[in-house]
Amino acid sequence: MKRLLLIFLLLTTTISLMTAQNVRRARRGIILVDTGMVVRAIEPYRGNPDNGIGYADVINRYKQTFPHVNVYCMVIPNAVAFYCPDSVQSWTCAERPAINDILSRLSADVHAVDIYDTLQAHASEPIYSRTDHHWAPLGAYYAAKHFAQVGGLDFKDLTAYEPRTIRNYVGSMYTFSRDKAVKDAPEDFVYYVPRDSDFTATHITYKRQSKKVGRRRWKRFLTASEPEPFSFFRNYEDGDGNAYCTFMGGDTNTTSVTTAIRNNRRLLILKDSYGNALPPYLFSSFEEIHVVDCRYFLQNMVDFVNSHAITDILFANNLIHASMAKTSQAYERYLTQKSSTRHEIQ
Repeated sequence: MKRLLLIFLLLTTTISLMTAQNVRRARRGIILVDTGMVVRAIEPYRGNPDNGIGYADVINRYKQTFPHVNVYCMVIPNAVAFYCPDSVQSWTCAERPAINDILSRLSADVHAVDIYDTLQAHASEPIYSRTDHHWAPLGAYYAAKHFAQVGGLDFKDLTAYEPRTIRNYVGSMYTFSRDKAVKDAPEDFVYYVPRDSDFTATHITYKRQSKKVGRRRWKRFLTASEPEPFSFFRNYEDGDGNAYCTFMGGDTNTTSVTTAIRNNRRLLILKDSYGNALPPYLFSSFEEIHVVDCRYFLQNMVDFVNSHAITDILFANNLIHASMAKTSQAYERYLTQKSSTRHEIQ
């Protein structure tokens, strides 16, 4: 009996030492969890609570500005919330308290879409990419389903979608960390395209341009194109690190989708790149879906909401972006800026 106990203790100690040795910090503070079979790169959260207050405040301002519109707040956790080993929790700030704080500051007539527990319940599934800083499309599916429940919307099960796979995918975390272990641990990027869904999409694309205005001075501008039709889903070959841009081609556009649904509900999603993966799951929930990024938008938001007869506004930002002052400042600016096709970037 003593011998068995000794063997058990030795094995436990060995496993603990191996685990400790396989968790390390790479460039930019990226947390590398390497079990020998699976490698996961995790972006730490270094949030500023004051900026979270500003994020809640600007969402409340939108509800005040559009009292006739349903306003929702979905703060999306980052992978660190679910996959950071207990032994290195000091390398990141806790996300659950920060999300709770933002949601607690929302006015009573703003709908909180608290997806933390929903995602945690599916954390054993591939809901976050291992080699990219985004969540995976499967995570967005569970979040969209939760949003539909809060909003009283029709919603289709995942079986109504065709899964498509991009193999040998290594995303942004290799660029961030420059750790060879990430490069050598490709994964499948699986996304879902709705079957039997009749929809059309248009977008306005944005470009950054520079103009020399002196011997050493340059002005930077953001310019917008005219609206044009495009394919919502972009195809990528196996091994392409841009696979997450399959949704709308990425962030640098304002997208509008018209569906076959007739329920008099039109959604505006105000988002960062995490929000790109949400719209396809809502094609059966809204007549129209409009997607605006927190970095690229040159129209006046009041005019945009009114001209498109928006009935629902969903703020869908990951916690890292929600904790940045520039995110709230951009949403605030959108309410008052004059519509244009060119804007100087400060």
